[in-house]
Amino acid sequence: MGEWQRIFVQNLTVPPHNQRRRHSPPRESTAFQFILKSVEGDALKLRALDEMSDVEFQLRLSFFDVTYHHFFGKTWRSATKPLKAGLGHPPAVVFHETVYFHTSLDYPSIVLVVEVVATARRRDGTPQEMSCGFGIVHLFNSRSEPTNLNLKDKGLSLYHGTPRALLHPLLQEPIEMNKNLMVIDSCHLQCSLQPHPPLEAVYHLLPENTLVSSLQRIPGMLAAHEGDLFQKPRLMKTVTWYLEKLSIHLYPSLERFEEELLDLLMSDQGNSMLDGNTLAVQERRLHIGVHNGFCFVQPPQVVVVVPEAEVARGRTGSLQRKQGAGVRPSSEGQALVLRSRIHLTEMVHHPAFGVVLLLEYVFSVASGPDGKTPSVTSLTTPAYMHSIRWAVWNPSPDAASSNVVLPLQGGVQHNPSHVLVYKTPPATMSSEEVKQVESGTVQFHFSTGSEEQPAVAGKPSSSTKGEAPLSKNPPPTPSPRSPPSPQVLVSTQDYSRGPGLSISQLSVPPVSCSSKTPSQPSGGALPSQSSEALRQLQEQDNPRGAITHLESNLSYSSLAQESPTADQLQELPFTPVHVPIMALGPHSESPSTGLTRAALARLRASGFPQLLDCNKEPVQIVDPVDPVNFIPQREEADLLQNNEIILQFLAFTRAAEDRTALETWPKTIYFTFQFYRFPPVTTPRLQLVNADTSKAAPFISSSHILMQIKEDGTLNLGSPGFQLKYMVDPGFLKPGEQRWFIRYLAEHTLQIDAWDGDSLLLVGSAAVKLKHLLRQGRTAVQVHRELEVITMEYKQDTAVMSGEILKHGGVKPIGVHAVVRGRLHLSLANIAGNVCQAQKLADVDSELAAMLFSRLREVSATFQHSSREASVTRRRKLERMLSVRRRESQEGDAAKKASLITGRHEDRIQHARDLQIIEAYRERIKAESIASMLSQAITTRHTLYATFGTAEFFEFALKNPYNVQHTVTIETDNPELSVIVDAREWRHFKRLTQTTTPLEEDMFHLQDDLTPQVYLRPKETVHIPFKYQAFSLEHAATMQQGPTELMFSKGKEDSAAPWKSCGMQTKHIRVSFTASGGKLLAILSVNVESQPHVVDQTFRFYHPELTFLKKSIRLPPWHTLPGAPVGMPGGEPEMFVRCSDPNIICETKKMELIQHYGVRSDTSQSGLGLPTQGPGEPQDVFLKVAGGPSPQIKRFFLSIYTDPWLAAPTQIWQFYLHSLQRVDVSCITGQLTRLSLVLRGTQAIRKVKAYTSHPHELTVDPEGIFILPANGVQDLHLGVRPQSAGSRFVYLNLVDVEYHQLVSSWLVCLSCRQPLVSKAFEIVLPPGGGKGSNKRITYANPYPSRRVYFLHTNRPDLLQFKEDSFEIGGGETYTIGLRFAPSQSAGEEEILIYINDHEDKNEETFCVKVTYQ
Repeated sequence: MGEWQRIFVQNLTVPPHNQRRRHSPPRESTAFQFILKSVEGDALKLRALDEMSDVEFQLRLSFFDVTYHHFFGKTWRSATKPLKAGLGHPPAVVFHETVYFHTSLDYPSIVLVVEVVATARRRDGTPQEMSCGFGIVHLFNSRSEPTNLNLKDKGLSLYHGTPRALLHPLLQEPIEMNKNLMVIDSCHLQCSLQPHPPLEAVYHLLPENTLVSSLQRIPGMLAAHEGDLFQKPRLMKTVTWYLEKLSIHLYPSLERFEEELLDLLMSDQGNSMLDGNTLAVQERRLHIGVHNGFCFVQPPQVVVVVPEAEVARGRTGSLQRKQGAGVRPSSEGQALVLRSRIHLTEMVHHPAFGVVLLLEYVFSVASGPDGKTPSVTSLTTPAYMHSIRWAVWNPSPDAASSNVVLPLQGGVQHNPSHVLVYKTPPATMSSEEVKQVESGTVQFHFSTGSEEQPAVAGKPSSSTKGEAPLSKNPPPTPSPRSPPSPQVLVSTQDYSRGPGLSISQLSVPPVSCSSKTPSQPSGGALPSQSSEALRQLQEQDNPRGAITHLESNLSYSSLAQESPTADQLQELPFTPVHVPIMALGPHSESPSTGLTRAALARLRASGFPQLLDCNKEPVQIVDPVDPVNFIPQREEADLLQNNEIILQFLAFTRAAEDRTALETWPKTIYFTFQFYRFPPVTTPRLQLVNADTSKAAPFISSSHILMQIKEDGTLNLGSPGFQLKYMVDPGFLKPGEQRWFIRYLAEHTLQIDAWDGDSLLLVGSAAVKLKHLLRQGRTAVQVHRELEVITMEYKQDTAVMSGEILKHGGVKPIGVHAVVRGRLHLSLANIAGNVCQAQKLADVDSELAAMLFSRLREVSATFQHSSREASVTRRRKLERMLSVRRRESQEGDAAKKASLITGRHEDRIQHARDLQIIEAYRERIKAESIASMLSQAITTRHTLYATFGTAEFFEFALKNPYNVQHTVTIETDNPELSVIVDAREWRHFKRLTQTTTPLEEDMFHLQDDLTPQVYLRPKETVHIPFKYQAFSLEHAATMQQGPTELMFSKGKEDSAAPWKSCGMQTKHIRVSFTASGGKLLAILSVNVESQPHVVDQTFRFYHPELTFLKKSIRLPPWHTLPGAPVGMPGGEPEMFVRCSDPNIICETKKMELIQHYGVRSDTSQSGLGLPTQGPGEPQDVFLKVAGGPSPQIKRFFLSIYTDPWLAAPTQIWQFYLHSLQRVDVSCITGQLTRLSLVLRGTQAIRKVKAYTSHPHELTVDPEGIFILPANGVQDLHLGVRPQSAGSRFVYLNLVDVEYHQLVSSWLVCLSCRQPLVSKAFEIVLPPGGGKGSNKRITYANPYPSRRVYFLHTNRPDLLQFKEDSFEIGGGETYTIGLRFAPSQSAGEEEILIYINDHEDKNEETFCVKVTYQ
């Protein structure tokens, strides 16, 4: 058994309870030192031990989870010690052992159980062990803070029995108060428990929840000269090893092995799950990591291996070379290969360090019409991942370059990845070949960093491609299908397919990969003191679970053959003037942690309104970590079509890691966002009220309840929080829009911006996926989220060095600095309502209908009799009235008759004129009306639901109704709807939409004005392809607005009125099909209903007003984008961009690689530098945007495509450009620089106040509220005292405090340099709290006169002065009193002390290097 195998078997542990492992993201681990001194008490003298010999005692430590009654980890055992009993002293056992461990399970219910065990031998010589009691040590208190246990006098109490009693269900928390536990009188353990930060340096070598003694050797740690290894651990030097030419052979053949594997999986899954479909191998992954016997030193690298036969088909040059080499045909193509090198930078020359390889298969359901695997973009495609084989290579410390062949292992034996592995095929398999096979082999070539050639070793070891040494024979030509490589690994991954995942799995954000990593020494060895920093960098570059596609070697010789002639001008490679910022990859929801029970209890006790469903019952609360099984058919078939979407803003928690939170923490806050196609929302200002009134919790991490503010400025004492309601019912949705709304909830992410309600400065942004609002047949759902509010800071543009341009990968990208400002507690709910119409009882109950019908006949007969009597009475009254009018007319005079006749004549004339007008109007519109009726007969109506940037494809069946041929001209009144005239584009969209209608080449003829025409034979019908695609959106440049006033509903003063819905504008497009002579054959009327689009990432830039913003944004690798095509013919696709604003210039440019290589001596020149575009080269998006006047905000969108026909965007980015007035300041850190700004009044008098984003560095005068006169001019004085050197932005807002409106805004650009340090000091302090430390330094006045000096520091959180100023005579010496605050973690800090004169100019600067250890 090798050293690695021995250590691995000895350190197998039991994992924590699965409920504890569900928390994401992982918690920070805490290191502990547990000192075991002695056990005292009469209970050590057991009667059962009197008749035994060799009695000694031992301590055993185990982890225990009280909540779930679960032991985990591995029991640690001390050395056995004898019992000592002195006169006048109780019997005692002295151990004096120290145990170290670290854990991230910071729950009060996680305890350490200490058991006292007596070991002895019976009379017959057999060993005997007896428990003498056990104790319980809590690692964390109720606030999840580490316990500092130091029991000097009392000691730790011990209980009767064994720790197995803790598994009894009656032992619940608090466990010490349980009546079933009995304390052993006068028996205790002397021990101490305290945090031990120095252990953090070996976290990567020691797994969590592993107990180790002070003398235990950990592979990778240097041995101490004497004493405790872990008191100040030191790391061994790391080296870089390379694995290349890796191949995996599975016997008898790869094809037969996978067939047997798929058959077993099909029978194991059963017909119910597969539903008649078949399984297919979607991807083959290989996990490669370095293991020291305890754990993986770094997260394993994950690469994709492909069958050798597929590589040969995709690379003809490689296939021809293999045939010439004489490879046996029987073995050709029967291996999984990885053709380039693996870089292992964390190797150590130690016999326990090994390389672990794990082969993993990804299976998917092949449900397509041709039996192929569906696209990776399908959200409903199930994926199955199974581990197939694994191997471990334990090289000797002095291993040299060699070829390695390892047997693969499988079955139920333990493996370093702790996963179930496919067993070796049993002898009962049907195949005769499989009965005699082995588990397979893996082979590769191994080399160390010191063996690399000088040309390669001089380059950074983390280069994104493996360099091949030059030779006379040209290397194989790389396949054009090779995708770009973001990492240090390499693969020929033109056939890789990612697994189809569910919605919840797709919500995990892929980590963006940087194209360059810090360089290492040429030998490949790293200093031991930098290994920790390298580990952290590699964790960023190689995230756990990230799939790294590898890149093949580039051929230099092939490039030389294509060099241009000397007389041709060649365009220089694209070198951006501005350093590109790095896009963070696909936008995802903000990192979220599920609310703890204590947090839920505090929020519930705050009195937030409880949501009730349509049955007046509490809404069901779902867990945000549970996966969402989205079934569109179930949502569409739901009878409850009323969706009442409710958003509750509950609380806002300050981020403890934000060092400037005390100065910048807002008092009021408001939010802006837009839900679906409702109007954008700007909430009113909400007051932040501390939820934890007790002083037990620190103020920096306490939650603040959001309270509504009335119009008079007082708090609304009703229900806390702020609630918004959206009614999405059939009255709001248009016909057919229900499916699109469901899709919106399933796929979209709601982005929320948080703003300071007083200063109107951006606090940060959060994002939450709306998939949990899918009810899936339930009456109502509700989910609580705790979202991180993050603000992104971009560095200023800097000059590009020419030396960096020529390096591989182009210009180094500048990263985006993300700062967590706080956490927003948000509750989302979807409450259903019934909109079905009431039915008559007679339509439901047939018996009731018969009774009602018989009664109806009786009533009808009675009604007919009464109606006859009423008609006779009415006739008699009418005859009487007519006789009266006849008599009145006979008695009238002649004049009255004459006037009556005249009036009747005029009426007849007027009626005649009206009839003439009506007849003329009918004659005039007759032709138009007939034409309209005829056009309606030939008009076809079609409705499209379109989103920004996405092409909507449909075909229109055009028929020639005549017996003669016609050439039909197709005209449209909107250019966004066009005819597809290119057969390649038509074929592309038919393949995407799976349209089975016929396709014709050269179907259309284009006129001079590019109007398409099509030839139709008599009575012929053809299908005309149309494409609607809109890139333009209405972008009205808006001024930044403050929060809205809160308007309460009548009779409800605890919640705002529901937001009213508004429909997006519908476009009407008319397409006419005209034959020769202007004869209309058909009309197509297209109604376009615009739908909201997905936003994957948001950029917010602040730029000087009335200037052009020029930015280069580096695109992430195309295969990391969700929805990117996989296995495209031609390999890496070209990327395209389109902008929603036509006045913005945007384009993509690919960074060309300039490579210098030597040529033979017979050439005319000794070297050439040719621009090439190899696979994996980064692509940049260049933007040029014109800014408006301050404080204007311009908003636009950018869509990114990976197909040349721009069918659907892979990514949509949202941009905000804030135009601000620019102020440039050149200053020195620690020194006060003064300047003034001119304020110009508006048309009315305003009460204003100035706010700054960095109040600790920029101060204003007047500091409070002041009057800005109408149309007047006033100065605003600024004082800048930066605390760190460099260039950065500071934002300054002038706000109207009465109406909360932004009056002016400035962008203060600081250019700071550090003063000269005249003296340096060094001090060592203990970390982890305490009272701090007081020190003194002296300063001598160099001037002959008396002077006054002022003291400042760049770290006021770590250093305070006894006096902030002092006065000293000429030539005298003054003692400056310093007080260093305790630090919470170990490390080094450089604190600067600025000594300024009476004008606040820097006289001297002292540097104090503080080491916390």
